Amino acid sequence: MKKISLIMFLLLGSLAVNAQTSPSGVTFPKVDASPLDVVYYPLNTTKSKEPVEPVMRVLYSRPQKKGREIFGVLEQFDKVWRFGANENTEIQFFKPVTIAGKKIKAGRYSVFAIPSKDKWTIIINKQNDKWGAFSYDEKKDLLRTDVVTNKAEKTVEALSITFTDNPDGANLVVAWDNTQIYLPIGFKK
Repeated sequence: MKKISLIMFLLLGSLAVNAQTSPSGVTFPKVDASPLDVVYYPLNTTKSKEPVEPVMRVLYSRPQKKGREIFGVLEQFDKVWRFGANENTEIQFFKPVTIAGKKIKAGRYSVFAIPSKDKWTIIINKQNDKWGAFSYDEKKDLLRTDVVTNKAEKTVEALSITFTDNPDGANLVVAWDNTQIYLPIGFKK
């Protein structure tokens, strides 16, 4: 009788564990090949033990190189690109900033780019929450500015975005494959 009770207990226990790990009737999507990521300026905004007021953040999906030639092939030169994968890349300014001499109010914006061999045209656009560049609307552009491309020190497998300090604010730094760009963003420190 003790053996039967033990077996029943173990069987019920395994059913309870199984029920917790796979809820009935719910199907979760597979992990995205281009995962969503976020970067804040200052970089320690979310990790600091002391409160840090963010100046800006970028939400973007990180496509992978996977042995492909990226700029000029996968992402064709002189065509609008969503600046990442999946949904439009989003930049949020928590206070007013200046880019290429143009003042931009605090708010949420999308970021697009037109990559070329020696430069990229960076586009800040008022349109949000769209997929890719399929519905890109040039009439909603807030700003277009050109930045030169630099050769990355080593190949960058996944599209990567970060910020570095500069005397007038911060640089938005983007790298993928063997290409890197810097976009200066000014604000009062």
